[in-house]
Amino acid sequence: MHMVSLDDAVIARLEKGGSRYEILVDPELVDAWKEDHTSVDIDDLLAVSEVWTDSRNGERPTSEALEKVFGTIDIQHCVETILRQGSIQLTTAQRKKMVNEKKLQIINEIATTATDPKTRMPHPRTRIENALEEARFSVDPFKSVESQVSDAVKVLKPLIPLQFITVRLAFKIPGSSYGAVNQILRDVIMRQEWLSDGTWACIVEVPGGMKNELISKVSGRASEAEVKELD
Repeated sequence: MHMVSLDDAVIARLEKGGSRYEILVDPELVDAWKEDHTSVDIDDLLAVSEVWTDSRNGERPTSEALEKVFGTIDIQHCVETILRQGSIQLTTAQRKKMVNEKKLQIINEIATTATDPKTRMPHPRTRIENALEEARFSVDPFKSVESQVSDAVKVLKPLIPLQFITVRLAFKIPGSSYGAVNQILRDVIMRQEWLSDGTWACIVEVPGGMKNELISKVSGRASEAEVKELD
């Protein structure tokens, strides 16, 4: 089963021994493969299990040429060499789409973890986006979100005050809403107990930027929820 269609595939190209070697790959899986080779099956990564000298015109290298350049005709080995040493040719539209998606993920990550030290509130996403534009921050479509968040924070700090704090919130929830609310909170619960009146109480710890979103999610599932921020 090939995950990527020919329309969405991009060319990975390696110039070696005076010739060009190309494969058609899924741009997003290349990203994952570069971060962790074991996480992606080479068969899923390829749109077509072929190495070409010119993929547009369907020209293939001879077995002798592959043997000479890659030391083998094994497709998996050739593909890995091209991915390691070659370059990825994205179309302008593909590059733009991947950069935009990654930029949104970076902004989202900062917006849900950082707060404004003055108000202790998260910064609106548009403020973060505008500051990144102002700082001319360039997003790399092939680098992980995590590795780019710290670079983005460095360029943002002179422009907007960013503070990474964790807040502790205490919730009291009617027993009848326990299931629905526990689904939202279970990854961040520090302590929890059932009170004698049948309500469920818990203390959670989350990044400051997530506070409001979390409270509104919980209220959406349990309108009688009580919440207070602990110092």
